[in-house]
Amino acid sequence: MDLRGLNPAPVTAFTRDGALDIEANVRIAKWLASFEDVKSLVILGHAGEGTFLTTDERLELIRAYKDAVDIPIIAGITGEGTKVAAEEARRSHDAGATGALVYPNHGWLRFGFQKGAPQDRYKAIHEEGGLQTILFQYPDATKACYDLDTQLEIAAQPGCVATKNGVRNMKRWYTEIPELRAAQPDLQILSCHDEWLLPTMFDVDGLLVGYGNIAPELLIALIKAGKAQDYTAARKVHEQLLPVTKAVYHRGSHMEGTVALKIGLRHRGLLDHATIREPLKDLGAAAEREIEAAFDAAGIGRVESRMAAE
Repeated sequence: MDLRGLNPAPVTAFTRDGALDIEANVRIAKWLASFEDVKSLVILGHAGEGTFLTTDERLELIRAYKDAVDIPIIAGITGEGTKVAAEEARRSHDAGATGALVYPNHGWLRFGFQKGAPQDRYKAIHEEGGLQTILFQYPDATKACYDLDTQLEIAAQPGCVATKNGVRNMKRWYTEIPELRAAQPDLQILSCHDEWLLPTMFDVDGLLVGYGNIAPELLIALIKAGKAQDYTAARKVHEQLLPVTKAVYHRGSHMEGTVALKIGLRHRGLLDHATIREPLKDLGAAAEREIEAAFDAAGIGRVESRMAAE
């Protein structure tokens, strides 16, 4: 997979009564894929409420995306246990996914991981599941954040094509990203620092972000400025996006960002409503007005054609 550009992680649209809304999901997929610099669509992750869907819903969504667009579909693989994750990957592959964004076992977030276990998880997802893998580096504040040796070993495995790095510790970023580059020159480096993208933009091949849902036009411009090492241009985009960044991602919980993304897509005319699933909660009318005002301040308007989406 060539992921050197923008790789949005779309939300999952539901009907007002909480069922999977295939028509709305396809609308978003086609709109995002219409941008030349959008390289893949990454579904079933945090922004997509992936762990809140049933197995049948997950596979239905993969099939719908695969039928709707001609770019790779990457599925979030979240199952606990190596065997469970490999089987989840196989089902996702059979439904039409090309890649796997490999989440850590969620028990590791609290208890940490044993040496070698992440490597085995990635190997099984590729060899038994048939998917190309993306090394997912969690925030440094968690116990599921991989040390450099673990990252290097995963990156060297067959089938690993990229890393989505969200370490959120610039000391580690500036140390570990050059080491990954040196050891695996073909590994694609993707930032997922939605809430502060600017510092990472000059070291990456692209972005894999939920932010890509709501402002693909500006994120594509930010990527281009970063690749050109044009700080002035990148800073200009950053400043334009800042009201939205604050309204969507500088909230009490990063999980609130998923709710805010849906409010933003509704404001842009791509969703008719911002229905979410538990355990997510509505943000309230005041927050919705704040988010909508941030889009207006950033000059991010409605997608009038809905790209036809249809």
